[in-house]
Amino acid sequence: MGFRADVVRAVAAGRDAARAGQPITACPHPRDSLLRSAWIRGYAAARPLTAPP
Repeated sequence: MGFRADVVRAVAAGRDAARAGQPITACPHPRDSLLRSAWIRGYAAARPLTAPP
């Protein structure tokens, strides 16, 4: 598979991690990887920031 497929998998993995309640530090990708950005994007989509009441 190519890089695009890897990005799709990273986004899905980030979304799954957020739904499972894992911390954002559970990202398996290194700091300088584009896959880390994709993983965090998926995580953020599943756990959007909410404004305090």
